[in-house]
Amino acid sequence: MSSKKLSRPCLGWVVVFLFCTQSVHSQLEVGFYRSSCKMAEFIVKSAVRDGFNKDRGVAAGLVRMHFHDCFVRGCDASVLLDSTPSNKAEKDSPANNPSLRGFEVIDNAKARLETECKGIVSCADILAFAARDSIEITGGFGYDVPAGRRDGTVSLASEVLTNLPPPTFNVDQLTQNFANKGFSQEEMVTLSGGQPSVDHIALPSARDYTTSMEQRARTQP
Repeated sequence: MSSKKLSRPCLGWVVVFLFCTQSVHSQLEVGFYRSSCKMAEFIVKSAVRDGFNKDRGVAAGLVRMHFHDCFVRGCDASVLLDSTPSNKAEKDSPANNPSLRGFEVIDNAKARLETECKGIVSCADILAFAARDSIEITGGFGYDVPAGRRDGTVSLASEVLTNLPPPTFNVDQLTQNFANKGFSQEEMVTLSGGQPSVDHIALPSARDYTTSMEQRARTQP
């Protein structure tokens, strides 16, 4: 890695790009909804823009949500599932509740999509599109998002803390944690944007991680 520091918009784009390029292993496809719901990505972008206009911090929240989703069970939207009387879901883990934000944007996008093309677009794809749109709306580069993800049906709060790196991790612990997901130490540094805690990255230095994280996550068993 060059010793020259990347600009924040460029650094953010690298993370996202790394996340998405792994999708080749999951047979995802750019333009997946071109026939079944051609307005899908536009509708999600509109919902993200509306959310951003109300609360500018929601952009970083959506990127972080995508990261937290992918790092646990892969990019399957399991972070969106609600807890039940018999199961505490990922969204209610101390790592996500109450700090994770942007759920209302995803709900809004899903409601609009159900009106336009009912039962077609997965929540996992909505979250991936929303993360991309959040990056773009805050000044980052736009990029194509391969789609065709399937929504998960299992969400366990107990898996969050065993997968997400806590803010107390030192460099060696972070390196091992990312290595478990298929990342090198160099990629870890890029993904964390040089911040002391991966869990507290600020946009736009977080922009780079979604593409790479998604790719690695999709190859997890």
